[in-house]
Amino acid sequence: MTTDYNSDTPLYGSRGIDTYINLIKTRYSHINVNELLGYAQMEPYQVKDEGHLFTQKQINLFYEKLVQLSGNPNIAREAGQYAASPESLGSLRRYVLGFIGPVKAYELIGTYANKITKSCEYKSKETGKNKVEIVATPYKGVKEEPYQCENRMGYWDAVSTIFNYKLPQIDHPECLFKGGKSCRYIVSWQESPIIVWEKIRNLTGIVLAILFLASPFIFSPWIAFSTVLPTSLAIIFCLNWYTSTLNTKDLREAVGSLHESSDELIEQININYESALLINEMGQALSKELELGNILANLVEILQKRLDYDRGLILLANKDKSRLISKAGFGYETEELSQFMMSSGFNLDRKESKGVFVNCFKNQKPYLVNNIDQIKDDLSSRSLEFAIKMGVKSFVCCPIIYEGESVGLLAVDNLKTKKPLLQRDINILMGIANQIGISINNAALIDARFKQFQSILQVLAATTDARDPITAGHSVKVTEYAVGICNDLGLSYNYTEMIRVASLLHDYGKIGVDDAILKKP
Repeated sequence: MTTDYNSDTPLYGSRGIDTYINLIKTRYSHINVNELLGYAQMEPYQVKDEGHLFTQKQINLFYEKLVQLSGNPNIAREAGQYAASPESLGSLRRYVLGFIGPVKAYELIGTYANKITKSCEYKSKETGKNKVEIVATPYKGVKEEPYQCENRMGYWDAVSTIFNYKLPQIDHPECLFKGGKSCRYIVSWQESPIIVWEKIRNLTGIVLAILFLASPFIFSPWIAFSTVLPTSLAIIFCLNWYTSTLNTKDLREAVGSLHESSDELIEQININYESALLINEMGQALSKELELGNILANLVEILQKRLDYDRGLILLANKDKSRLISKAGFGYETEELSQFMMSSGFNLDRKESKGVFVNCFKNQKPYLVNNIDQIKDDLSSRSLEFAIKMGVKSFVCCPIIYEGESVGLLAVDNLKTKKPLLQRDINILMGIANQIGISINNAALIDARFKQFQSILQVLAATTDARDPITAGHSVKVTEYAVGICNDLGLSYNYTEMIRVASLLHDYGKIGVDDAILKKP
């Protein structure tokens, strides 16, 4: 890769930070996680979003504060090892248990590593029995820190312990932080307990078989069949039962891991499918409607059907941009709340206005809040009153922008307890908000052109009358002129045809110009 990176380039997946958070909650419960994330300029919803990436600067701030709060300078490696713990239920554990053993897991570690970090290129290969070599080479411009090398070795430890092996031996002959161009790790481990017990069982079976065959000559046939044979069979049975139990346990863990991964895959497929349908239906709605009210009504209907939110709201700024007024929404049941939203709106021009909606509109920045109680001190009294009255628990609001200018907001929220809102919710809604901005502009242009042409046609119609012998011969020319103006204005075929018919009907005295124009096809 030739891309240059810096400390503000998103590089590290949230899965690594999520492992740290799980470790903190289990072993360092005295640490305030929100304080730690705030110091590192991270949001809780970003940590829960497996597709989110953090910068090197954020990772460094997080680790710096964590070492200070925990008092453990080796917490990076501990966090890597923790990924193997059952209570962690981390993505590494689910990923690795899908393989037969650690050899395959280590072999494909690069595939997994590249999903959670974009800072290094990982390569791994088997170099011997129960031994692999893993090389991590940073991309140009990436400047990692020594604790990240320790964290990697913690993950190499975790791969073996996931399979109930002892901690592996890790040799580190080349290190970035000791003058090397890469970090090279030689990882070796002992054989699986299952394999060891299977070897013990097989060897014991051979020894007991030989003993049974020799026992008639050493002791007597009676002792051979009455004592040696039953004892040998009992020993073999116990060893078989134990090795079978170990195999079953590992198999159950692998199946459980695959089940979890399958559930996550199915969920992601459903999300992608619904998103595809959403985009398709939005495109159709925007292409069929030209009137703003109908466009917004159709959009909120699609949002309600395709997105998993309890309520949704589209607010647009008035002409002087002093207020945000609700124009369309779904999920609002009581008439009282509907009237409150439609009549009052949100003030944009007052100094004391500091609600999330106002900041979102002015700063052109999306906001995601999973717990309204966390931001109540930052809200104005009116915004807090509104949130309480509406029963808001968690919400996302995105600015509707066109050509760098804010024109409104798209907001969704949940009343019931659902999965935490994530970065992908912002991504989807920002895409929708951008389309709404384009549609609002298009509707305004069409309305302006329509009014412009209406006035022109009225002037033409006022000078032409089919019943007047002086102007009767000009009706066809007027109609052609009207169609020409439509083409110059760039009006659609439907509008052009409507104008042509309206001109002819007026000329023959069958309908008024205003009536003809206002009856849009």
